Amino acid sequence: MVATQEAPITRAELVSRLIEAHPHLTKRQARIVVWTFFNEIAAALCRGDGTDLRGFGSFRTRRIRARDGRNPRTGSHVSVPERRFPIFRPSRLLGDRLGPSE
Repeated sequence: MVATQEAPITRAELVSRLIEAHPHLTKRQARIVVWTFFNEIAAALCRGDGTDLRGFGSFRTRRIRARDGRNPRTGSHVSVPERRFPIFRPSRLLGDRLGPSE
């Protein structure tokens, strides 16, 4: 049995679902809540801090150290600077909700 791939949820859809779940919120208030949530996670990652959301997962950054690379087109050596990238690790509770992997 092949699982169907649904389109990812957008921020606008999150705002709509938040309004459905909490009708006392205006669209502007719901938009502020969603944007603030994501901005705070991004700000924490930029500071080098992680974010733990109990029952959902944790966001951290991973460091790739500087190295020497090669330009595949010209073959010349290039210095590749250090960089960080975000990683997400789901909680065990979320993993259990998603079900066993095949």
